[in-house]
Order: sequence, then structure tokens, then C-alpha cells
Amino acid sequence: MKGIKIIFWTLWRVWFYVVMAIPILVMLPFLILSILSEKGYPYFFKMARIWSKFILFGMGFHYKIEREETLDPNKSYMIVANHTSMTDIMLMLAVIKNPFVFVGKKELSKIPLFGFFYKRTCILVDRNSSKSRLEVFNQAQKRIKNGLSVCIFPEGGVPDDESIVLDSFKDGAFRLALDHQIPIVPVTFPDNKKRFSFTFFSGSPGLMRVHVGKIIDTKGKTTLDRKNIREEVRAVILNKLTDFKIGN
Repeated sequence: MKGIKIIFWTLWRVWFYVVMAIPILVMLPFLILSILSEKGYPYFFKMARIWSKFILFGMGFHYKIEREETLDPNKSYMIVANHTSMTDIMLMLAVIKNPFVFVGKKELSKIPLFGFFYKRTCILVDRNSSKSRLEVFNQAQKRIKNGLSVCIFPEGGVPDDESIVLDSFKDGAFRLALDHQIPIVPVTFPDNKKRFSFTFFSGSPGLMRVHVGKIIDTKGKTTLDRKNIREEVRAVILNKLTDFKIGN
């Protein structure tokens, strides 16, 4: 039985990269055209949402969304979520309709084909470089001024210890939100670790639940409030993770 599971997991993990590549190849000319100028990004984002849903359904995942509030399509937001899986990227694109850009680690730009578009549309960060972190702020400022939202996974990466429910949050997302006075949207992914963690021989098709929490306003607040807001947002996501676990 264990041998059958290992074969399934191996084929299933390989299939993930196949379904990741198929829509990119099909939409390739349109994707390239959409990244030639910043004005084309909203069209790229629409295609990225199609790409994400193709992967989720192709892997046998289906999702259910709980929303406490609906996002204003004419506003910019700072979107934050817990981070446990590569599918966090796809699920976030499927759930959030407002065009946004990811702030993510530069290592993902090395993935064939996907990396070509990733490094041209996302804000890349080298967490070991203070210069890189400064450039993130400059790039984010530019995107926000263009009316886009920003998505950051504030844990700063996926914890090596998968028993950690929610790691401590870094300040970057909250500093940006306060600097630009944009509201924060906490998003909780309770099932992604179980469905498709970074452990190769693990996971299964099934339901991925999503909770889009109440929007947290930053108007009138300053960097002095950063720590309190950071911990408030973390508490919202942690509490929802606990609620989902109890409800299972």
C-alpha cells in the first residue's frame, strides 16, 4: 500500500509542473504582449487567474470561500496570508479579483517557463540583502501608485518545521500598508499544507477552504502602530486556523 502511495505522489507531483506549463504555453503570445508595458498588467493578471484555476482543478482541488467583506475594485490593498504551500500562489490568484502583485523570493524565478513571467511581473526579494529589501519598497510604492494591490506572505517563507501552525510575522507588509495608508486584508488558507505541502511524498486532491477576513483600516495610523497592527493581523489568521481545525 505504501508503495502505491509513493508512485501516486511521484506522478502527481510531476503532473503539477505539467499543468503549470500547459496554460502558459497556450497563452504564451498573449502573456508576452501583456508584460511589454505596465498598462498591460491587468490583462496579464486576468490570464494569471485562468492559469491558477487550471492548475487547481487539474490537480483535483476545489475551493470554498468565506468572505467577511467584499473588496472595492477601485481601491489598493495590502493582502496577507499564511504560507505553507506552492498552491498558496494559485489559490490567492483564484480568490482575489482585484489586480495585485506578489512580493516573493527570487529563487522562484529559476523555475523554467514560470520563472520567466514571475520575475517580470512580481516584486522579487533577496532576504539576505538589505539593498534588495529597500528596492522592494520602491517597487511596491510604484505599483500602489498605479492602482494595484500588493500581496505578501508575512511569515517571510515557509517554516522548515511543518508542525508550526503560524510563524512570526515580518514587518515589511505592515510598514508598506502604513506608509501608503492602504487597508490590510487578512486571508487564511487552512488546508493547503494538508493538500500540497513542500514535503514531496504527501498531499491529496480535495477541498481547499479560504477565509477572507474583515478589512483592517490603516488611515490615521503611523509606523508607531506597526507592531500592534502586525500582531492584530497575525491573531486574526491564527484564530481562523484554530477555528478551522476545531471544526474538522
